[in-house]
Amino acid sequence: MYDDVYKYSLETILEHINICNKRFSVIKTPFDFVSTEYGKTLLDSIVTRLQAIGENLKNTSRKHDLLQTNYPDMEWNKIIRFRDFISHHYEMLDYEIVYQICENYLPKLEIVLKTEHGKFE
Repeated sequence: MYDDVYKYSLETILEHINICNKRFSVIKTPFDFVSTEYGKTLLDSIVTRLQAIGENLKNTSRKHDLLQTNYPDMEWNKIIRFRDFISHHYEMLDYEIVYQICENYLPKLEIVLKTEHGKFE
């Protein structure tokens, strides 16, 4: 059920979230992502981390359904599908959606994953 690989996956995702949060901390409006070269670099780097989060969750859900079972209110499928969207349709990515994800959804995901990771202590 709970194993070292699952724990490592949670830690990896939490690290990606931490990096997203640090980079997003200087973004105050969605427009900040596209108004400067630095903003565009932050957008690209955050999106890459969101892609990695989705990939890790996709792989974890194939081996374990613990997150889906323990936290059914989270929209796991949307997180994974967003990873697929980034991978296959990057040119259609909307920076305002990335802003909303970082502002509203990433904090919720972080709480859930920290709660789940806490079961190992």
